[in-house]
Amino acid sequence: MRGSHIAIAVAIVAAVAAGSHSLHSQTPSGTPGAPNVSAVTGGTYIVDPNHTQVLFAFDHMGFTNNLGLFAGPSGSMKLDPAKPEAASVDIVFQVDGVSTGVPKFNEHLLSADFFEAATYPTATFKSTSVKVDGTEAEITGDLTIKGITKEVTLDARFTGAGGNPISKKETVGFSADAIIRRSDFGLDKYVPLVGDAIELKITVAFEK
Repeated sequence: MRGSHIAIAVAIVAAVAAGSHSLHSQTPSGTPGAPNVSAVTGGTYIVDPNHTQVLFAFDHMGFTNNLGLFAGPSGSMKLDPAKPEAASVDIVFQVDGVSTGVPKFNEHLLSADFFEAATYPTATFKSTSVKVDGTEAEITGDLTIKGITKEVTLDARFTGAGGNPISKKETVGFSADAIIRRSDFGLDKYVPLVGDAIELKITVAFEK
């Protein structure tokens, strides 16, 4: 990982990503969601696509750090508070909805040079193991992009649980970080000119 470049990118992403650990620590105490593990109930939760995002950051030739976003995922989480290590997560991300804020760049990412979204419109993550340490966890699973599957470990943090007064649903929130190498998934165009290491910043809400 290119230390200085990725560090800057992480700082930007952390500031932008709703539900991140640092931002959540500033949440007013009167809000419905709170980092109270005892508020979590067991069962099957569904991803709230309106409040779940995956941001990515990469070094561009040593000059700048580019950011992008995947939004609107689907999926589920099965959770038993008495056995958190038995939890499972299965999420589908809409690769064909990638957004960088630059239309031409979006088109290039969707092309055969990168995601080849016409053939591979989605990416998936399916957990295989969970190691819990208080309100943090290492979630290991299979990440599939462009039909290529690699094992990835997410450093996850519980950010809050409670009843959503608008949706009237029980909601649980997490944030997570990971570093992957895009070349592992056949996304090696312009490596090493453009960074191979991709920093992921994830914020996810589950509801039932």
